[in-house]
Amino acid sequence: MSATANLAASAAAVSGTPGFLSPTGVEILFLLVGLLTLGAAITAVTTRQLVHAALWLVVALGGIAVEYLLLSAEFIAWVQVLIYVGAVVVLLLFGLMLTRAPIGRSPDADSGNRPVALAVAVTAAAVLVTVVVDAFRTTWIDLEDGAPQGTTDVTGRILFQHWVLPFEALSVLLLAALVGAIVLSRRENGRNGTGGDGDGDGGTGSGTRAAGGGER
Repeated sequence: MSATANLAASAAAVSGTPGFLSPTGVEILFLLVGLLTLGAAITAVTTRQLVHAALWLVVALGGIAVEYLLLSAEFIAWVQVLIYVGAVVVLLLFGLMLTRAPIGRSPDADSGNRPVALAVAVTAAAVLVTVVVDAFRTTWIDLEDGAPQGTTDVTGRILFQHWVLPFEALSVLLLAALVGAIVLSRRENGRNGTGGDGDGDGGTGSGTRAAGGGER
């Protein structure tokens, strides 16, 4: 009798342990959204239309936001939508429109190193997946207890208690990129301004010489 009770207790303990062989509805939806996001990302890279690539990028980034929502990370999900979907993609579209870049296929942009690029992409993806799975192999998120997990309070505490150094390093990196962009733009403006003055002086000199010739 005791053996039967122990066996039943062991089975109950095993059934309560998270696993990949007994997925829940949220996990199945997470997998489906992940496949949709992966397909949108591949289409964004392989399409020959720049505007279509930007629109497929919106689908991919929106899928990542849905994944965050399914993981009960509401704050990160809305940050994903506001920054990436609402700012980065809009910036890309404005860049295409304002620079009057060719919308269709550009033969100059085609590269003959597609096999090498594919190999590098697959290798990087394999390394990234291996590292993430190995780091969070025993970490599970309980989506049924209703405890706050992705709120601003929880995210802020985790960010500034355990990830302060990477957060500050990222801010310094973004500041360096901003300063570099300003320096490069000022150099370009200086060169264009100098060239314009030189052309203007040359044009004035030619006009003076022409006037002198007319007087003689």
